[in-house]
Amino acid sequence: MFDALTTDRDNQYLMIDSTIVRAHQQAATGKGGAQDQALGRSRGGLTSKIHMLADALGRPLRFRITPGQTHDITAAPALLEGQEADAILADKAYDSNDLRETIDQMKAQAVIPSKRNRKIFIPHDTELYKQRNRIKRCFGRLKHFRRFATRYDRRTIHFAGFIHLAAAVIWLR
Repeated sequence: MFDALTTDRDNQYLMIDSTIVRAHQQAATGKGGAQDQALGRSRGGLTSKIHMLADALGRPLRFRITPGQTHDITAAPALLEGQEADAILADKAYDSNDLRETIDQMKAQAVIPSKRNRKIFIPHDTELYKQRNRIKRCFGRLKHFRRFATRYDRRTIHFAGFIHLAAAVIWLR
């Protein structure tokens, strides 16, 4: 159902971001352990990180769930695979030459601010970058769902199923 909803999207530009979700203590038990179920240790205890790709209107398109300590940029190539857009908006965590090359191969503009430690500053479109707040607002709407804000599911596949259901509700509003 979610895939059918996302076929009618606004591809003027796409946005990538991630958020941390705390895992309930009951979500950490079961066969295979935490590493098989995208649970990781961070300052807040057991967490999962949800990486999301959103369209220009701030509606979710794709998700990846990883352990909480995973860096943001690791899921970006998988989220962008097969996508088309004029520009890709992301924050400083996504500033890498490899990702910029991937975006260039998509024939899109990378609207990513340069990290402070980058030797050669790469300019970005600051006016377009202001639109990135839409993906943050989308995460805020998703966190209104209690089951999204705190992970209660032991298995990642069940948690991902609920994420897609919550995202479908956002698309239908």
